[in-house]
Amino acid sequence: MKPWLRMTCVALLGFGVLVAPRAPGQTGIPRDVLMALQKGGQVIVMRHARSPQAVPDKATANADNTTLERQLDEEGRATATAMGNALRAMKIPIGAVLSSPTYRARETVRWAQLPTPQLRNELGDGGQSMQGVGAAQGDWLRAQVAQFRRGTNTFIVTHLPNISAAFPEDAQGIADGEALVFGPDGKGGATLLARIRIEDWPTLAR
Repeated sequence: MKPWLRMTCVALLGFGVLVAPRAPGQTGIPRDVLMALQKGGQVIVMRHARSPQAVPDKATANADNTTLERQLDEEGRATATAMGNALRAMKIPIGAVLSSPTYRARETVRWAQLPTPQLRNELGDGGQSMQGVGAAQGDWLRAQVAQFRRGTNTFIVTHLPNISAAFPEDAQGIADGEALVFGPDGKGGATLLARIRIEDWPTLAR
């Protein structure tokens, strides 16, 4: 048995299920992961919803985007909304929400109608987009992911560099809005249960 599969098996013995992490490009949401999320005690780490690389000008910026930061496009807003609706329809309990202070991350939380987020600089991009993240932020994110709360799931919204710094193997090819779902590994750490694309959340809620 491969090491990652052995760790996942240990982590999910309490649920009586076996879930293999999804490879990049694979579609669908494993129903066993849904059961785990409905029970709570997992951590969801999400890359913010789709946002164009170009920053808006005053004419195209949202009214509350006074700092003229990157913002979600129409697809980003729609998929974030659909994801939030799906989470509620599937009765997935969301407790603490941690978010990057960037506008596009906060906008993702708002359109998904998640609980009021705690804004953490450690989840931000340092004001430099892809180049503003250091190893310390990856260490911080890994530590947060290892904190599991019984009966509720923690939701973290951040950026590609932060996720890649914390989980370089698990985050390969992660798309805008895609989430990594982590559960306890039985040794005080975390193990990857699934990768869920933002557009996949509603499919299981039908």
